[in-house]
Amino acid sequence: MSIAERHQRVTAALALGLAFAAVKIGVEFFGNLVAQHAGYGIFRDELYYIVCGRHLAWGYVDQAPLVAVQARLATALFGFHDLALFRLTAAVAGGIKILLTGLLVWGLGGRRPAQILAMVAVLIAPVYLGIDSYLSMNAFEPVFWMGALLAVMLMVRGASPRWWLVVGLCGGLGILNKPSAVFFLAALVIGLLITPQRRLLWSRWVLVAGGLMALLVLPYGLWQLQHHWPTLEWLNNVRQSQKNVVLAPLPFVGAQILMLHPLSIFLLLPGLVWLFAARDARRFLWIGVAYLVFLALMMHLHAKDYYLAPIYPVLFAAGALAWEHAFAGSRRTRWLLPAWCVVLAIAGALTLPMAIPVLAPQAWIRYTRALHLNSTNTETQGSGPLPQFFADRFGWSAMVARVAQVYDSLSPVDREKAAIYGSNYGEAAAVDVLGAAYGLPHAISGHQNYFFWGPRGYTGEVMIVIDSDDSLAKLQQEFSSAIVAARTHDPLAMPYENRSIFLCRGLKRPLAAVWPTTKNWM
Repeated sequence: MSIAERHQRVTAALALGLAFAAVKIGVEFFGNLVAQHAGYGIFRDELYYIVCGRHLAWGYVDQAPLVAVQARLATALFGFHDLALFRLTAAVAGGIKILLTGLLVWGLGGRRPAQILAMVAVLIAPVYLGIDSYLSMNAFEPVFWMGALLAVMLMVRGASPRWWLVVGLCGGLGILNKPSAVFFLAALVIGLLITPQRRLLWSRWVLVAGGLMALLVLPYGLWQLQHHWPTLEWLNNVRQSQKNVVLAPLPFVGAQILMLHPLSIFLLLPGLVWLFAARDARRFLWIGVAYLVFLALMMHLHAKDYYLAPIYPVLFAAGALAWEHAFAGSRRTRWLLPAWCVVLAIAGALTLPMAIPVLAPQAWIRYTRALHLNSTNTETQGSGPLPQFFADRFGWSAMVARVAQVYDSLSPVDREKAAIYGSNYGEAAAVDVLGAAYGLPHAISGHQNYFFWGPRGYTGEVMIVIDSDDSLAKLQQEFSSAIVAARTHDPLAMPYENRSIFLCRGLKRPLAAVWPTTKNWM
């Protein structure tokens, strides 16, 4: 193939990928417009990320630093009231993921039919529709992972070893986005080491890339060291608490298929077989090995099922290649690829409400019951009529309004010294973000990174405490007086967020002395 023909093919692949990326961004943007109109509010983690963005640092107890930067940028550009705009960064990341999927197909040697098939499969996957529909670190994970894979793929095809710099950049940013990228990078290196493509590792540019990655991650590591490795402590606490759902190997694999769409098995399995068995795929065997290593690591560590989501675009690309090689060469069977795309698009439209809440809550409940669509939670705490991913968008505004009523009932002298304490970061962050409209002071909490932000100079003389209904007896022991001043209840919210709001006076010990006991890294 001449240089001109090669350039023409990559240009066509890029143009097609950009077109599908625009479709993806449009789906996420308009999906959020519809969801907000249907009554779904801001997600609990988004509230926390906004607050973290106001306290920019090189690390946090329960997350790497880039999501706080993302939240800071989104609120600076768009605010947080228009959720479709606030979440635009995640939608754009989803678009880049689609583009990279198309380029991965090209890198594997595929043509336009395979590109379209792979990009449609990624476009309709519920897990991608979901993670790209709200602001978080999850939307950017596939961008960094697939960017690194594409760079290695180009070197396999004969590109300059300087592409290792891209791997180093994507790896460093990936870790700063979410530390689980370390396991992906380890699986990638193992995949290369035990296949003939290990030759790529014998280059000085690997050392340069490693140095670049280390330089990027160094401030995050120093923050962890300075704060005595809080993320490791938090992860250990979560593991011991049995907070997360732990799946046996077979259900774990089943969960992978469901989150990517039940029809995805007809792409994923052929893709794996193609990577391991096809003659044309011999130089890409390392991809299949890396996936199996990563899958084994995540199962061994009892990770949440969606932690593997960022690696699947390349398997969809391989699966599309398998279909193209099997059916696109004959006039009698080449119609199967466009037909397969149509089937995927229809199936994706049917399951879209499971990922993006485009139906009002009661309509969603009727819809999922009629189609026997089951949603799953990744944590063991029970949910109400909505799955946790949707339920955590309800109740915050009403809770803050009730807190404001209690706060406004205080005398001006008491308001000056009243602290608002949230028992978890969702409650505290809701007060911090939504409470500004009521003139509420910033909240305090011992949960996650709020613990590091401390008691903000409050003494405990007057405190408004948001906690579970059965906390009254404990509060009455700790304070001179404690009463239930208000309650919050939203049937659509997570049940444990239906709380009491206590008005407490006279903490028996100084709040600064009590503060170490409030630490809750869970």
